[in-house]
Amino acid sequence: MYSSNLKGFILAVVSSAFIGSSFIIKKKGLRRASVNGPRASVGGYGYLLEPLWWIGMVTMVVGEIANFVAYIYAPAGLVTPLGALSIIVSAVLAHFLLKEKLQKMGMLGCLLCIVGSTVIVLHSPEEQSLSSVEEIWELAIQPAFLLYTASVVAVTLVLMLFCAPRYGQTNILIYTGICSIIGSLTVMSVKAIGIAIELTIEGTNQLKYFQTWIFGMVAVTCIITQLNYLNMALDTFNTAIVSPIYYAMFTSFTIFASAIMFKDYSGQSVSSIASEFCGFITVLSGTAILHSTREPDPPLITDLYTPLSPKVSWYIQSNGEWKQKDEDGTAPNFITILRQDYFNLKARGMLGTLKVLWHDCEVALVHRKPSRNVLLRFFSAFHSNFERCVVELSNSHSFRSDVFIHSFSHHTRF
Repeated sequence: MYSSNLKGFILAVVSSAFIGSSFIIKKKGLRRASVNGPRASVGGYGYLLEPLWWIGMVTMVVGEIANFVAYIYAPAGLVTPLGALSIIVSAVLAHFLLKEKLQKMGMLGCLLCIVGSTVIVLHSPEEQSLSSVEEIWELAIQPAFLLYTASVVAVTLVLMLFCAPRYGQTNILIYTGICSIIGSLTVMSVKAIGIAIELTIEGTNQLKYFQTWIFGMVAVTCIITQLNYLNMALDTFNTAIVSPIYYAMFTSFTIFASAIMFKDYSGQSVSSIASEFCGFITVLSGTAILHSTREPDPPLITDLYTPLSPKVSWYIQSNGEWKQKDEDGTAPNFITILRQDYFNLKARGMLGTLKVLWHDCEVALVHRKPSRNVLLRFFSAFHSNFERCVVELSNSHSFRSDVFIHSFSHHTRF
């Protein structure tokens, strides 16, 4: 049993290295694709023509295959938390390749992830011995797990149909929540398929059972949904924010689902369960530190003019008049008050969101000719973010909202 867990551990580490790298490669591919068409965050699929995105996709597939095999040898309570190592890989590569600065506290977060993962490995539960896919099916149709599955489906539909169109561009928990909740069912299905394949290779054919094919269909459906919304999350938010939040939610739901279905912790001592829980909390603390010490993505400049450019400057009132500095002129008597780098983090993020939203709408109008409902959803999201931005800027500095609105209207061609 120890040897089996060791194999699962090694495969999980290899998987984390590949998956962490794939986040960065896919992000660079998404950035390139957004230059020539609608972004993935607004339903664009231009990234499918971008070779770099496919390299990232292949890298992720290799990592997921290693992860898939790891679930055959080790319980979900061991394999899933080790996904924290992919966050470290992602954060380090983002520092060098995406210029997303990794600060000293971020390094502390990486260290906590490693320590927490070590504790989890040392106190992980033993894998159950299952002799057929029918046994797994019996575990899957327990009333407790059926209730969990129904809850997952209901919550996911609400997030996809109601929350995502309205709040997906501004609330990171929407896209990552869909990926994480669905992901827990993916892991349960993948584990069942992995055990079925292992038993088939050993000589006991499991493909003759309809349950194997049901697990397969569930896994494919969940994986496609996860990839779609993960692309949206990566294209909308900073990689260093998406990775830890996705990890924390995905791991929590997966451990919970596995505890219900496979009863991983049955027979373990209280001290072992407490130690693994502490290890998991340590990992979550590390991901939280990584999240809090990273800067947001700068807005992409992909058009000929740049609405809400940080180079546009506004000035406070002087001699009873509001004036704007000429591009090449000098105005020593005025003080710049609308440069993005002068505002707090929240205000800068809102300015970036407004710019990206407006660019996405322009690209959609030119390339896709969206329907009236699509445009209404866009303008609703844009209007909400615009009002919040004005309020936040007003709280940040002395600020004339009417002047800001007039200028913004000019630069975005309202």
